Amino acid sequence: MYSFPDSSNNKIAVIGDVMLDHYLFGNCDRISPEAPVQVVDIKNETYTLGGSGNVLKNLIALGCPAYFIAVCGNDDGAQIVQKEVENANPSFYQLINDNHRQTTIKTRVLANKHQLIRLDRENKNDIDVATSNKMISVLKEILPDISVLIFSDYCKGVLSEHLVKETIDLCKLHNVTTIVDTKDKSLQKYNNIDILKPNKKEASIASGIEITDDKTLKEACEIIVEKTNCQTVVVTLSEEGMAIYHNNNLEKIPTKALEVFDVTGAGDTVIASLAFALANKMTISDACEFSNHAAAVVVAKIGSATATLEEINSFR
Repeated sequence: MYSFPDSSNNKIAVIGDVMLDHYLFGNCDRISPEAPVQVVDIKNETYTLGGSGNVLKNLIALGCPAYFIAVCGNDDGAQIVQKEVENANPSFYQLINDNHRQTTIKTRVLANKHQLIRLDRENKNDIDVATSNKMISVLKEILPDISVLIFSDYCKGVLSEHLVKETIDLCKLHNVTTIVDTKDKSLQKYNNIDILKPNKKEASIASGIEITDDKTLKEACEIIVEKTNCQTVVVTLSEEGMAIYHNNNLEKIPTKALEVFDVTGAGDTVIASLAFALANKMTISDACEFSNHAAAVVVAKIGSATATLEEINSFR
């Protein structure tokens, strides 16, 4: 039974690429006379936080005092992000508006429970130095209270090289553990990060090694450590579970999932639960066990989901 009686004292910050997942639900029973495409009669639409916002929701579901810093455009999407963040009720948040960007929105059109198309509106260029410095100023204020900081990097430009370097240096100064989940193929900007959490494909790309067995998995992790000077690599292996490379040793944890309905957002759950466990003084091995259980809960749900401590304990 997992129990974290002091979790309210262990604050975790999330910075990175916030986005809106926009769903249009409708019915389809005809083809357009204008082109050979389906006509969807929209009945309902919803918005939910994605990207770093989904990491935030996972932390709050675990009962964590979560801090959240993100960049949006100065547009209608930013107003929706603001509303959704307020509804999530973090302990602290700061949304920085950038007039040169648009808020990332992923619109999915679903008819009769089938996704027909996804439409993305986003910028992928790095934020400018002025916007980066605004985030750094906020971080300087909150870091003395933080135990762990999560970089949620979907390569939409918020986590620029300048911002990442300055943030890692500040975290070292304040003894804050840093963890990153990134789609970045090079990993160079994450030099001196504490923990890297790629999936198997991302680890293969970053290391240049095709991972086919434990030997190549360890070799890939060794290269990642050499490239980034990180302390630990945690590789999610889908149905094979999870691997931890720490102090030159490779440890594998089998998957806990009994049923897999949807893996959407599972990586966000893993990074959030891993950070939560480490903030609560678990060892890296025990923290990975905990996050493995949390992931098993969310993949049994549909869509980007979260796992509560009660659900994790019931699953065990």
